[in-house]
Amino acid sequence: MFTTRDIDRHDTDILILGTGGAGMFAALHAMQTAPEGTKVTIAVKGLIGKSGCTRMVQGGYNVALGHGDSVERHFMDTVQGGKWLPNQDMAWRLCEQAVVRIRELENEVGCFFDRNPDGTLHQKAFAGQTADRTVHKGDLTGIEIINRLMEQVLSRPVEKLQEHRAIGLIPTKDGSALAGVLMIDMRTGKFRFVRAKTVLMATGGGPSMYKYHTPSGDKTMDGLAMALRAGFPLRDMEMVQFHPTGLLAGDHTRMTGTVLEEGLRGAGGQLVNHAGQRFMFDYDAKGERATRDVVSRGIYAEMRKNNDPEQEGVFISMAHLEPDFVSEKFKGMVKRCADCGFDLAAGKVEVVPTAHYFMGGVVVDVDTRTAMEGLYVAGEDAGGAHGSNRLGGNGVANSTVYGGIAGDVMGRDVAGFGLREPDMDVMEAELARACHPFTRSPGLVMPLRQDLQNAMWDEVGVMRTETGLVRGLTRIYNIRESLMETGLSADNLAFNLTWHDWLNLASLCEVSEVITKAALARENSRGAHYREDFPDPGAMEDSYFTVARQVDGKVEVGRKDVQFTIVRPGETVLPEGEPETLVAAQ
Repeated sequence: MFTTRDIDRHDTDILILGTGGAGMFAALHAMQTAPEGTKVTIAVKGLIGKSGCTRMVQGGYNVALGHGDSVERHFMDTVQGGKWLPNQDMAWRLCEQAVVRIRELENEVGCFFDRNPDGTLHQKAFAGQTADRTVHKGDLTGIEIINRLMEQVLSRPVEKLQEHRAIGLIPTKDGSALAGVLMIDMRTGKFRFVRAKTVLMATGGGPSMYKYHTPSGDKTMDGLAMALRAGFPLRDMEMVQFHPTGLLAGDHTRMTGTVLEEGLRGAGGQLVNHAGQRFMFDYDAKGERATRDVVSRGIYAEMRKNNDPEQEGVFISMAHLEPDFVSEKFKGMVKRCADCGFDLAAGKVEVVPTAHYFMGGVVVDVDTRTAMEGLYVAGEDAGGAHGSNRLGGNGVANSTVYGGIAGDVMGRDVAGFGLREPDMDVMEAELARACHPFTRSPGLVMPLRQDLQNAMWDEVGVMRTETGLVRGLTRIYNIRESLMETGLSADNLAFNLTWHDWLNLASLCEVSEVITKAALARENSRGAHYREDFPDPGAMEDSYFTVARQVDGKVEVGRKDVQFTIVRPGETVLPEGEPETLVAAQ
């Protein structure tokens, strides 16, 4: 149908894939550090400012600014919250640079965050942290950050390729460097190869292969699927974070799975089961303020005890905090729940663990460089900073910190690179893969996606076993086989959403296989990964992380020892005499 002669060619110097917090920060920083005349191009699957997960952030931005807090304390919370699996150099840089980035967000980007009466930034309590350090704009922090970043990017001479879907990372013939990225211009259905000296992959995560998920349906982990096919090592791929409190509003609405943010529990919200009993203290001494993985497992365990399909979730209750207080403090969520028929301020709202964030990703160094010259990765596409569990509030901090770092590094590196010629065999393979559905009889894609979501929720979800994981792997393979036999018409490829649904599901199937195989390989329980047949976490001093690669078309999973470059288990970087926690009430 298509040949490589049909592909449009386009050259740039710096290509950025994605317009979330990482992508837009990278564009702004690259404009500052690159030599004059450098061409910066930003490409996005949707529209600038309207796509990505950063926009959906409710909770806030972790940064150690005061009240006795410190970078050292933030770092220790991050490493301990990640159960000693984080890349410590990445975690340290995240905590250290968050202090710089929050000032940049305020003073250069133009963000307005909530303040105390004395004019200092207000910082609220988030679970799993020993200080109130989460800066926020009510419960709509992500919209504030993305809107201001969008204004800055749109005001600069950045080339914008909107509604351009990246489908393949194309290396040079010898595989030593990245030549560019093959894309689909969704507006026309035509293919375009964008050659670039440096490329940032900041396409975001989005574990929407689960029945309950927070990201929008177009977030389908395309970046990790591309990296897998290109042979890059992916670490911590078993580590899928479930946010404990996703709205359970029924199958008739896309609001199901939407996060009711951590601040509710930080402010004193209580979780109760269908019998009206508060249950989290049965699972952890910190109750509702335990880390997300612990609370998710507590809710899931209560759901299994109940075993009633008409009463699937549990409830979050805020009424004891006074409805007026809740309505003022959490305006966005109160309105969102009201739109779905629930009274968050004065009643109870049914919730369920919802797939929220992906700790795994491409192996990178602290400067966002990968193993291949020319490719950089930041944001949720990059693994390492969070280990086995991300603290609420560390996600948007990670994206903006490392997005800025990537822009700085690419801006400096680009002067030493030239444009490279692509491996046409890889180009042809990616082209054929994208055109595969046009070689089959038309069928329905969305039932297959629902099958995948059910398979991942049932077998590779909050709590896992070897039997379930093996069963899940078989279900994933069967769904992928069915997808390969499901085609669509090629009559009109402009904004052909069925085509993109097909490509979305292909990405989700590829990444789901890696998640499942990594989960099988880790025979212990750490952070977000819980094996009921291997509940012991293992010795912290013997910590390792999984590394998955695709070799000759097959996914192989190995392991590497964690390097304790800053602090070892049982030790701390906090000064002697520092209190264990600065949070007044647990």
